Amino acid sequence: MRTRYRSALLAILACGVLLPAGCARFDDTAAGQTFSPAPVPSPESPPEVQGPGADSGSDPKQARPGQSAVAVPPPQGCKDFDSSVIATCLDTVAAVAGLPGDGSTPSALAGERKSGRVLLATGGKDATDFAKLDVQAAGDGGLTGLALSPSYVEDQLVFAYITTATDNRVVRFAKGQAPKPVLTGIPKGASGNRGTIGTDNRGALLVATGDAGNPNAAADGGSLAGKLLRIDTSGKAAAGNPNGSLVVAAGLHAPGGVCASADGSRVWVTDRLADKDALYRVQPGQPLTTPAWTWPDKPGVAGCADFVDANGSLSVGTSLAGNLQNLPVAPDGAISGKPTVSLDGKTGKPAVTYGRLAGMSMINPQLAVAGTVNKDGGTPVSSDDRVVLITPATSGGGNGKD
Repeated sequence: MRTRYRSALLAILACGVLLPAGCARFDDTAAGQTFSPAPVPSPESPPEVQGPGADSGSDPKQARPGQSAVAVPPPQGCKDFDSSVIATCLDTVAAVAGLPGDGSTPSALAGERKSGRVLLATGGKDATDFAKLDVQAAGDGGLTGLALSPSYVEDQLVFAYITTATDNRVVRFAKGQAPKPVLTGIPKGASGNRGTIGTDNRGALLVATGDAGNPNAAADGGSLAGKLLRIDTSGKAAAGNPNGSLVVAAGLHAPGGVCASADGSRVWVTDRLADKDALYRVQPGQPLTTPAWTWPDKPGVAGCADFVDANGSLSVGTSLAGNLQNLPVAPDGAISGKPTVSLDGKTGKPAVTYGRLAGMSMINPQLAVAGTVNKDGGTPVSSDDRVVLITPATSGGGNGKD
């Protein structure tokens, strides 16, 4: 059954007040379509998948990832023998959004950065078309973020961060419907267009924007570039934002992931700077100037997942080094030690790697999903690009100490 976390809205002090931005106005249900409450995925009621449903190499009764100590044979064509792989033979899966469930039939939406295709991936079945977004992938843009509506069970809406011919923007859509603009006018440049989107698990959407190739824009209070925004489903400043501002933090350049703890008490964002990669914990009233952790070797930090487990751990995927960086999280939310590395093909029994990782999203507090981007400068295998499951076991737990 889906676990839902509801609490008072997060009040985060803004780092700057923006000039008016392009916010679309419309109601919070998919127009022209009547919805009944969506079924919550469960063993008795798994997400329905339209299409042939032929075997894609995953066992529909698959074991939870990380349990097997037996080496997995290499893929054969689009057939992948790893039970943690739930979709194969896609292209540059930069964005994912996990569908809530207990993990017995894991499902997620997967977005291809270059094509703008969104597919429904379900363990044991072929991925099927869900939507097609019109995107421009030049300058590291395209379809780079996906998130379910905070009230997805009721409204069945999905939000995406995309690059168009004129700007970067947030759009929303439902299966079978054309996307509608939610927040437009986010600056577009020759580079620095990658952004991402997630939820704060307290009813709002979090949008991390790139600096559009202008590092100075990150500190410019009149620009939407290089910011962490907190919005409602209509594109307005979320309730509880001080001064009615969209911005809750400034100073980003090339964000790769944004994620929150299950109870919404912690919000994280990853970023790539000129001299290092960084992880920030978003704090009320504090700009993004003091990272929670940095990587001088610049592995290409991407999506993140804040797991609920015995130790507390935050996993960060990398799209250049091609591994998971797993950081221990103390009860007070601080990073308590250096990261351990997993899914690098060298550690673990057996050693496993999926190559370059991009977007990550939670299915439930102990199960995440990630997309691979090996066709975007990596070394793809025959079943790439893929959608894979991540747990604290596969992430390594991240309990190292300085």
